[in-house]
Amino acid sequence: MHIRLLDKYVLKELLYPFIFGIASFSSIFIASSMLFKIVQYITTYNAPLSAVGRMFLYSMPQVINYTFPMSMLLATLMAFGKLSSSSEIVAMKSGGVSYYRIVAPVLVVAFVVSMFSVIWAEKVVPPCNAEQKRILQQEIRGNTKPRTQEHVVIKTLKGSTQRITYARSFNESTGIMDKVTIEEFQNNKLVRVQTADKATWEGDKWVMDKGIVYSIDDKEGVTSKATFTNQVIPLNTKPREVSWEQKDADEMTLGELKGYIAVLERQKQPTSYYWTEIYMRFAIPLASFVFALLGAPLGTQRQRSGSSIGLGMSVIVIFVYYGIMAFTTGLGKGGIIPAPLAAMSSNIICLIAGLWLLKRTNY
Repeated sequence: MHIRLLDKYVLKELLYPFIFGIASFSSIFIASSMLFKIVQYITTYNAPLSAVGRMFLYSMPQVINYTFPMSMLLATLMAFGKLSSSSEIVAMKSGGVSYYRIVAPVLVVAFVVSMFSVIWAEKVVPPCNAEQKRILQQEIRGNTKPRTQEHVVIKTLKGSTQRITYARSFNESTGIMDKVTIEEFQNNKLVRVQTADKATWEGDKWVMDKGIVYSIDDKEGVTSKATFTNQVIPLNTKPREVSWEQKDADEMTLGELKGYIAVLERQKQPTSYYWTEIYMRFAIPLASFVFALLGAPLGTQRQRSGSSIGLGMSVIVIFVYYGIMAFTTGLGKGGIIPAPLAAMSSNIICLIAGLWLLKRTNY
């Protein structure tokens, strides 16, 4: 029974700094970058306050997702700093409770926060990012979407048939897609591939010029091949709509990212950027757990230094963590190092340091 009371007491000390951390770090994000952009949109584009307000709200889920690990680090540093400075950890250990057992409930909560953050990053952040960028481009900047784009992918689904239209480049002003490939699936099996040097928007339809159609069987591979002079693409998307259907990596769910990677791989295009993005979707949420593992022993001070150093120490750790992450993810997106290593390097370093400090603190 006393162990349960001990867990509740430790978690209570963790709760308020965690909430304070989310509010504080979110405020820092807002003050350091978002406020300037909001003022710029109002003054430069004469943007209505309603549009700016909605854009601000839709940008918050991503900000909050980044603050979860930071807040967990701050909370563990401050909570264990307070417990240490008032000699409560010494008292707990004198009562026969090991240091590992004192830290255990915090690690459990941190793991739960990490799992929640994974779901948050998958279900909430991408659609909010997409809507935020739509408001920015359409309602604030006035449809200034780039008119020339690279690696355009359009998906159409009708019954059991799915078509993926890929273009190496697309120019909205001319209505031309270059190096076009259409992959047709039935019941999740590839049955037909059409290729052409270009496709042109003519009136109300897309027309491919001088292409080839391949019929494909699951077991036999390519079963037939036919050429054509002109072929109408079964695609009702207008040139302007093609531009708006394209998503950046931070607007895609994991499923969309994997689907896009599959298309790029079939086109022999580099995919390291998107693989790194996928692993980052897990690396950042897992930072909540490794930060708790690192923060607990760092906050447990033998001297009576109190919890006042918690904020300063958390800033140092966060700076080092994200500095390493920025460096390794840059290498990963460039294909220099494997994507899992690029995304997880910071977590691995913090995990090793945390385990070492935890063992050292368990004197």
